[in-house]
Amino acid sequence: VTERLVKEILAAGQAAGHEMCGSNISGMFGVFFCKGPVRSFEEAQQSDTAKFARFHRGMLEEGVYLAPSQFEAGFTSLAHTDEDITNTVEAAKRVFARI
Repeated sequence: VTERLVKEILAAGQAAGHEMCGSNISGMFGVFFCKGPVRSFEEAQQSDTAKFARFHRGMLEEGVYLAPSQFEAGFTSLAHTDEDITNTVEAAKRVFARI
């Protein structure tokens, strides 16, 4: 589910005109508002942290709770269903249209 989540969020963001990159390992993931790839803390610092803050706030408004900083990892678990991923991606699409 994590790989699908990241791929679909990145695709939605890019389709909305946002420069984004991200990755995952097992259930851990992260996304950045920059061309990427991000391979170090220094590269992560070059991403658009203000846009990430707006994205985070928008996702909270949509009822999706993500890590509050792009410097932190997000996690999925066995409790997350395909429906959860679909709902999260749809929420992200609405937020990408607003930011």
